[in-house]
Amino acid sequence: MRPDKVLSLLGIAAKSGSVASGEFSTEKAVKEQNAYLVIAASDASDNTRKHFKDMCSFRSIPYYVYADKDSLGHCIGKEFRASVAVTNEGLAKAIEKQLKTDHITTE
Repeated sequence: MRPDKVLSLLGIAAKSGSVASGEFSTEKAVKEQNAYLVIAASDASDNTRKHFKDMCSFRSIPYYVYADKDSLGHCIGKEFRASVAVTNEGLAKAIEKQLKTDHITTE
């Protein structure tokens, strides 16, 4: 299994304190305009994914569906997470670039 660069970059972002995780914290980061990228887990509920997609679309924040809850949580050193927001612009751009390189599209 090859290393997952997106999850590795999310781990780096978490170590630098640049991640808001969990639905409440992710939503708060988006509404306070601190989020530069939002990722929802592929196994998050349809309602959750739509909620973040609409919220990010309205605020022109890049939004992706990637990995599962366990992987998203594990890479940032937490329990499972349905959503994460990256609050550092440089790291968000690096993660989004990797998502595009891996041909991951928005939902």
